Amino acid sequence: MSTLNKLDVAMVQSELRWGDPVANRTHLGALMDQSTGADLYLLPETFATGFRGDDGIEAENMAGPSVTWMIDQAVARQAVVAGSLALLDGSGKRRNRFLFVTDKGVLAHYDKRHLFGFGGEDERYSAGQTPCTFDWRGWKIDLQVCYDLRFPVWCHNSRGFDLQLYVANWPAPRVAAWQALLKARAIENQCYVIGINCTGPGGNNIDYPGCSSAWTGMGESLAELDGQEQVKRVVLDLEALYEMRKRFPFLRDGDRFTID
Repeated sequence: MSTLNKLDVAMVQSELRWGDPVANRTHLGALMDQSTGADLYLLPETFATGFRGDDGIEAENMAGPSVTWMIDQAVARQAVVAGSLALLDGSGKRRNRFLFVTDKGVLAHYDKRHLFGFGGEDERYSAGQTPCTFDWRGWKIDLQVCYDLRFPVWCHNSRGFDLQLYVANWPAPRVAAWQALLKARAIENQCYVIGINCTGPGGNNIDYPGCSSAWTGMGESLAELDGQEQVKRVVLDLEALYEMRKRFPFLRDGDRFTID
């Protein structure tokens, strides 16, 4: 568990069962059981169904079984469980929603802004418009989903975050971009970055490479996973991050802008 200014994160890189929320919840719970005592368990994008794997199955909402499962897991583990789900919002719009869930319930959520038109995501889901940066245990945390990674203006550290989390179903043919951009976001934002991807074959005939990773604000590697299903722990140090920013105050020289 965490000590002052430190955060113990479990990166849960998993294969996903296409369109089968019950099987995915059971499997992810078993993976988390292999690495107890973390402060935060980070799961992949659309972890209950796979990417667009909610086609043809009953839609869930914020009161549905997958969100309830996240809360139950957080209570049982006395830790945060974070990841994205395909959910209906209060107006009936389908969202790719990244949830940060504590033992008290959903602390924060973010609806993916950049929908992956190349893969038809924009035909099924509605885009979010609001970034999500919040405070937890003294850390300022920013939530992002997969394709958002390609858009540095949206991911820019004008919001003053210390840790940026990415959840993804990033396909194997473009894994080089995934690896390069995670490191780039860490360097340009002088923050910790963790990107968690799924692995193995998807039900949409796309292979997923894993290759999840964690980076310091100097672009130093904390963890670089291969393609195997696994849970990897990393410990983040807030005091070390602040000291680095004090020595290298690059953020204050950044451009100021607004996003339409």
